This record gives sequence, structure tokens and C-alpha cells, in this order.
Amino acid sequence: MQSSVSLFGPVDTILGPYIEYVLLVLVLVNMVARAAEYRSHVKQARDGGVDAIGRNPVRVATNFLLLVGGFYFLTVEYHAGFVFSVLVVGMVITDVFEFESRLVEARRDIGIERPKGSIAASVLVLLYAAYTSLFFLIADYWGAVI
Repeated sequence: MQSSVSLFGPVDTILGPYIEYVLLVLVLVNMVARAAEYRSHVKQARDGGVDAIGRNPVRVATNFLLLVGGFYFLTVEYHAGFVFSVLVVGMVITDVFEFESRLVEARRDIGIERPKGSIAASVLVLLYAAYTSLFFLIADYWGAVI
């Protein structure tokens, strides 16, 4: 359902029809950056301890862009944008706590675990982004069943 209100004028004209795909690509980049960050945390903890562990700037940037993109998506498609924004906010909050967990693990000199909560949250965001952007691929089959 296309919104009849254009809050951002030319931005809505250019970006509005493609925002779902942009968000899907951002989620995929975020997941790749998350995997790279985990590998760097393990290496940093092994080589330099807790003081060497830092955040991955690509993952932080994609988190920020996903937040901004989700809020923009809220202006284009209210329901889908709201659900997506809530999922992204949950993922960002989970990232904050997972990073602190990595610091505690490095401080206590125990093995660095995978960020399971962040992975689960990002998979939920990926599933919803894929649903909103790629549903047209299964819409006919979905309509036949439902």
C-alpha cells in the first residue's frame, strides 16, 4: 500500500520504492561485519587482553544506518516500518550488552563466546527484511495456500 503523504519530498521519490532492498542489503552487511567483529574480538583478547577489544566501525555504522533507515521506512510504510524499527532497536540493545559480555569474558580470562543474542536478533531482523522485500517471489504460492 503506497502512502499518499510524502514527508521527505524528493527523498521519498528516489529512495521510497527501494528502501526495503536497501535495508535488506544493510542487514546482510551488518551480519558479515558482526562475524568479522567476533573474529577480531577473539584475536584482540588473545593478543592484548581486555584493553585491546574494540568495536567494529563497520558494524557500528550499519547499526546506525539500520536505525535511521528503519525510522525512514516507518514514514514510507507505517506497519512494516514500525515492526522493522522495533526489531532493529532490539538488535542494537542486544549488541550493547553482548559487547560488555565480551569485555567481561576477556577480563576474567575465559574463552570469548559467540554473541548468541546478537546473532539471534540479527537473524530476526534479516528474516523480516527478507519478508518485506522478497515476498513478491512467493506471493502467488502464498495466496493459493492461504
